[in-house]
Amino acid sequence: MSTITAQAIRTGRLDLLPLHVEHAEEMATVLSDPALHTFIGGSPDTPQALRSRYQRMTAGSPDPAVSWLNWVIRLRDETCLTGTVQATLSPSSHSPMAEIAWVVGTPWQGRGIATEATRGLIDWLSQQPVQTVIAHIHPQHRASAAVATAAGLTPTTERHEGEIQWHRRIRR
Repeated sequence: MSTITAQAIRTGRLDLLPLHVEHAEEMATVLSDPALHTFIGGSPDTPQALRSRYQRMTAGSPDPAVSWLNWVIRLRDETCLTGTVQATLSPSSHSPMAEIAWVVGTPWQGRGIATEATRGLIDWLSQQPVQTVIAHIHPQHRASAAVATAAGLTPTTERHEGEIQWHRRIRR
């Protein structure tokens, strides 16, 4: 699988913009609610820590067979960033695979932003050499399970670090 880079994705209300280090300041505010870490652990990053993390993320995976793709979610009507989506593309024993994740800041939750962004991401991934999409979701994280369901993923019996693996095959 050749290296794939994040490209801008447009949905009905959202622009998914490839992540840049310059997004760290605004995203530190978007992601500042400790409640966002209930299921994933840790605590909100400072702008400086987020800037360092974004520098590592935008530099790309040290493994040339793996592509790290990261976007910020911009709500066009409010011209503000509201969260992130990401996909890690890697070869697998069966077919090229994308592991996805999403997070939307607390003030924008409950408005379908995560679902719309995730669907947009999966639509974009379906145009790439990806055949399987997976996500790992904490068994008690009902909101993320709802996003995964709305994006066409289904839960499996597989667990990864206590989280349920969700799965979707890309139909060509």
